[in-house]
Amino acid sequence: MQYARLGDSGLIVSRLAFGAMTFGSGTGPFASVSKVGQSGANDLVARAIDGGVTFFNSADVYAGGDSERMLGKALGSRRKEVVVATKLGNRMGPALVDSGLSRRHVLAAVDGSLERLGTDYIDVYLVHKVDALTPVEETIEALEDVVRAGKARYVGFSNWPAWMAAKALGIQRANRWSQFRGAEMYYSLVGRDLEHDVVPFCLDAGVGVMVWSPLAGGFLSGKYTRAKPKGESGDRLGGFDFLPYDRERGYAVVDLLRSIGEKRGASPPQVAIAWLLTRPAVSAVLVGASSPAQLQDNLGAADVKLAPEDLEQLDAATKPALPYPQWFTARVADGKAHAALGITLATPPVR
Repeated sequence: MQYARLGDSGLIVSRLAFGAMTFGSGTGPFASVSKVGQSGANDLVARAIDGGVTFFNSADVYAGGDSERMLGKALGSRRKEVVVATKLGNRMGPALVDSGLSRRHVLAAVDGSLERLGTDYIDVYLVHKVDALTPVEETIEALEDVVRAGKARYVGFSNWPAWMAAKALGIQRANRWSQFRGAEMYYSLVGRDLEHDVVPFCLDAGVGVMVWSPLAGGFLSGKYTRAKPKGESGDRLGGFDFLPYDRERGYAVVDLLRSIGEKRGASPPQVAIAWLLTRPAVSAVLVGASSPAQLQDNLGAADVKLAPEDLEQLDAATKPALPYPQWFTARVADGKAHAALGITLATPPVR
């Protein structure tokens, strides 16, 4: 196992974190995701800890709260040996006030998560999404009260744009409050949008990226093909095809993962996860599992060593197009000054 600090904090976490979204019983599209019972959860958590995992992740909304309950039971007496992260913000009840990032809901949500997890503190507490109806200032002040009450050790965000996270961080610094240290964000070989703004912000601000869905909802596992785009009955993409990406380009990426994997003695998922472990700002990659075999394969990614040529191939095959104003900045960069300093520009400037 590999270990790292979460951003610039002193909190040390395993670089492969266990995501408990598979725990519980889901309905509708989540039926293909949440399908692990308590005995299975106990086994997976024990195997994860034995494999060196010290970082566990959930959310209040997963399986209607059952994910947190089952994770807490599975950790049991070992809870204080590990780092636990969970999230808030999604709807948890029928009342209008049972969702969002208002002060009222933040303070209610943390108590609910503590009860379900069976613990008296959360290591990393993250807002799960943007709440356009609540001022950022209100949310950040409520999170600081949660920390001061001893109910959370660190705070962070998930699925926020860089500008909003930067605004929140400015408020935190101005008031000498606890700063964001974790950012749980989607990142994969077929979803590299994060690199345009969020990754530079996190590097500058000392925020550690916690990657969710590193296999793009299972697509990069290699079990989905042109002939069977939804896989077998019960497979995740058959019921929860949530992430947008160029499917045809994705098949080419999977072919490349297989090719590199054959050379390195690794499976396609291991190569995809190992690539993420080399990316700037990434502190941890969340890996979920519904079976011991799947967990063992995912954890094996920590031992995969990709050669420079592997990384170059993967980068070239998946490099995202630059949006504006990033492409403008690249095109007008001073090539002479960069060359004098020995800095190679990724995109040659217009002469």
